[in-house]
Amino acid sequence: MSDYWHFFLNDVAPALNQGLWVSVAVIVPSALLGLALGVLVGSLRVYAPTPVRLLNEAYVSIFRGTPLVVQLFFWYFALPHLQIGDMRIVLSPMSAAILGFTLCSGAYHSEYIRGALLSIRHGQIKAAQALGMTKIQVVLWVVLPQALRRALPGCGNEIIYLIKYSSLASIITLNELTGIGRTIAKQTWRNIEVFVALGLYYLLLVTLATLLLQYVERKMSMPGFEQPRG
Repeated sequence: MSDYWHFFLNDVAPALNQGLWVSVAVIVPSALLGLALGVLVGSLRVYAPTPVRLLNEAYVSIFRGTPLVVQLFFWYFALPHLQIGDMRIVLSPMSAAILGFTLCSGAYHSEYIRGALLSIRHGQIKAAQALGMTKIQVVLWVVLPQALRRALPGCGNEIIYLIKYSSLASIITLNELTGIGRTIAKQTWRNIEVFVALGLYYLLLVTLATLLLQYVERKMSMPGFEQPRG
């Protein structure tokens, strides 16, 4: 046991701590941008004109229907081979990871938002329009705030998933938690100790995110609208 703690404190923890900050730098913007994109796309899928709605449906179908690994490979390895005139788009591993996670996460968030929007009673929309509000005002100030509260548990689950599948960023050479953990394991051949420690790091991230999401849910809850408990 003392040998394990010496190995963890001197070899594993310092390297994983560096990877942790890289993972956080990927997860936080991807989560925020993915949620914002999901709200926009989910709203357009419900309230936009048919051509715009179909365009957003196609986006969701593509990013929900293809593996995230393939999407990351495309943004990092394939995109530089697409030439537009004299311009090539070359993304860094960090930029490719954030772009890939944002677009994939936004597609899933849009499903939760769309379902929540459709659950709002149509009578509220008619009443708000009768008061002189435009359709955009009704969506922004009447429907969307209620829908966000209803969609928050599902969107929270997607953020938890994002934390875990952020480990896929290592396949496009980003040295985040998993990438550094694999490097340590290859160098030391102490796979059990390294990957147990790596799993604990992800468990810590998920636990902290869960507590934060529960806090946000409590803050956004409305008296009289809580779900009944059995």
